[in-house]
Amino acid sequence: MGSPTDVRPVPFWSLAEIDAAIPRAMAHVQDGGVLAYPTETVYGFGGAIDTDAVGALVGLKDRPLGKPFLLLVSSSAMIGRLGLHMTHASSMLAARFWPGPLTLVLRGAERRVPARLRGPEGGVAVRWTSHPALQRLIASLGDPLTSTSANRPRQPAALAASEVIEQFAAQARSGTLMVLDGGRLEPSAPSTVVDCTGTRLRIIRPGALSALELRTAVPDLVGDQ
Repeated sequence: MGSPTDVRPVPFWSLAEIDAAIPRAMAHVQDGGVLAYPTETVYGFGGAIDTDAVGALVGLKDRPLGKPFLLLVSSSAMIGRLGLHMTHASSMLAARFWPGPLTLVLRGAERRVPARLRGPEGGVAVRWTSHPALQRLIASLGDPLTSTSANRPRQPAALAASEVIEQFAAQARSGTLMVLDGGRLEPSAPSTVVDCTGTRLRIIRPGALSALELRTAVPDLVGDQ
């Protein structure tokens, strides 16, 4: 068996590399495969939002049941096509901080989003990514990508394609995992997660955007002091 160094990621940095990679990545996702890709925070794993593709992602990540993934989108129109519901308050946050490191948990999309992508209260976590190459890939797909950090349980999140391959060399070598190499990312906080399913918006995971910043758009936001 070869070493992780004999697995080559797909270059995803220059405009020419991105143009060349997108058709390959789209075909891989449409065939039910898992992608590793750079985001504005860390490298992520993702794929299509159908039940089989989500199952493949669960198996790769060895993720416990009841711990859902989020969806990455490339436009507000994509959220509307899914049938997710934006309240006035969540729309104010989105207008101020998207694209960027803000994840909103929204109601709706019962016909499009499998149960495994929903939280305990039935909400769906969504982020409009600010990573330009990833935006282009999602826009080309025409559908969101599922997303979770590209690492084993209890291991640090990957900041480079080589770190993904080091942990998942067998899957990359077998072809079930395609790794897009967007260069080394700077260490950063995870996205801030806001639950928008209740009567008041509530921070459920502190992150890159502080409560103080978020309250410039929604003053009665609850949580994170």
